[in-house]
Amino acid sequence: MKKNGGVGDSTSKPDRKTIERNRRIHMKTLCFKLTSLIAHNHFKPSKETVSELEQLDLAAAYIKHLRERIEKLKEMKEQVMKSIEVSSNSSIMKTNASVGLSLPVVELRDLGSSIEVVLITGLNKNFMLYEVITILEQEGAEVISASFSTVGGKIFYTLHAQAKISRVGVETTRVCQRLKEMICYY
Repeated sequence: MKKNGGVGDSTSKPDRKTIERNRRIHMKTLCFKLTSLIAHNHFKPSKETVSELEQLDLAAAYIKHLRERIEKLKEMKEQVMKSIEVSSNSSIMKTNASVGLSLPVVELRDLGSSIEVVLITGLNKNFMLYEVITILEQEGAEVISASFSTVGGKIFYTLHAQAKISRVGVETTRVCQRLKEMICYY
């Protein structure tokens, strides 16, 4: 249904058929893009192709799931922030009693040829991180990474180490015992 407007009219308006085809192609592209954003564990494609309506339903369900998850995470964050606020206002001993931890805490995870050391202490325990690294090296481990963070009235140290000689390994019980002795000394 083209109208011939005049002689030399090179910029004619596209007809309805072309406009509709372009709109459908655009919508199909948008549906494909939306489907690609759905996590794979929520989208279980079968051997048959999923219709665009089913794709939209899956996307809507996934968005609803994400919103619920965001709300849960916000609630958890608020609870943690309240507990941190309470712990900063009260003494460390009260916090330990409410959480069920007696500080300091030493935890070792044997991961085969490597180990992970997690130390949790109060702010009043002032041992040096290099002392922990020294103990690990004396027991045959090489420290790969070390980090710490302070949350409320607690300091969390995390160290990752691997055995210098993989066939000999690291005796984690001895390392744990020496770390506990060192922490209790302070």
